[in-house]
Amino acid sequence: MSRLTVWHDGNCPLCQREIALMRRLDWRGNIDFIDASGDITDCPLDREALLARFHAREGEQLYDGAAAFAAMWRAIPILQPLGEIARCSLVLKGLEALYGQFLKVRPVLQRLVRKASQ
Repeated sequence: MSRLTVWHDGNCPLCQREIALMRRLDWRGNIDFIDASGDITDCPLDREALLARFHAREGEQLYDGAAAFAAMWRAIPILQPLGEIARCSLVLKGLEALYGQFLKVRPVLQRLVRKASQ
């Protein structure tokens, strides 16, 4: 398995919590987590695109959305079975549909989490 790079929105309270959990689960250190909201040099896309959707790169393969989550899951031993199941095109399509719905409510969830954290 090639090393995985994951770009995330470090200014998003939801992303902060999720990435903190993924870092704890990545006890083998298989993933390089990069905050796309800060200064980044190794950037496959413009910052706006990286912040709009979740992105990951494994070798030369760039993933976005549900496919990026699946790649991240495959790199984390305890989540690897879920990532392998997501290789099935029907499962990945379903996950992508759910991710699309999540993106619609993400701004509201971000506001709620920010308020709850204050």
